Amino acid sequence: MREFDLFDEESTSTLFRDVIMLALAGFVTLVMLLVPHVNPKAVAEETSKSPGNLTVELRWPDDINADVDLWVEAPGDTPVGYSNKGGQIFNLLRDDLGDTADLTGLNYEFTYSRGVPEGEYAVNVHLYRNAAAVYPIPTTVVVSLKKPGYRSAKQLLVSKVDLTHQGEESTVFRFQLDEKANLVAGSVHNLPKKLRNRNKKT
Repeated sequence: MREFDLFDEESTSTLFRDVIMLALAGFVTLVMLLVPHVNPKAVAEETSKSPGNLTVELRWPDDINADVDLWVEAPGDTPVGYSNKGGQIFNLLRDDLGDTADLTGLNYEFTYSRGVPEGEYAVNVHLYRNAAAVYPIPTTVVVSLKKPGYRSAKQLLVSKVDLTHQGEESTVFRFQLDEKANLVAGSVHNLPKKLRNRNKKT
């Protein structure tokens, strides 16, 4: 009787070990099948994709209730800003009015292009309204470029501009891109060029 009990205990422990080993082998197999599908690098690349070829971003302090407007102009196109949100090349994606109708708390405007034609581009900022009555209002403008055929954009230009009075329109950048979407050496300057309320191409 004791021999039978001993044999029964051994077979039970062997069976338990076999079940544990099979479960472990199944888990390892499952992990090995899932590993090729987990690719953090691909996810990072996907999130850095730009919605357009040339993007222009405007930021000013979130605690200043002011309506600062971004204006951009592509070669041979009409200026794009709050009163003309789309042209042949550029589109204004976000028009920020400061605290008015803003649930995000961010003071941020953003525009992007479809394509990058050769020629001169212009970027202006305009202080439309300053309910906070705080001066100067520091703004930061960033231009990023995604060349045709590339997956992500790279920062091309960045500048800070202080706006000192309501109604001020300041040219942040004027620059040229060549036929391969390369920045033309020596073409970056900020000679004033009015973009707001200009209906005709210049």
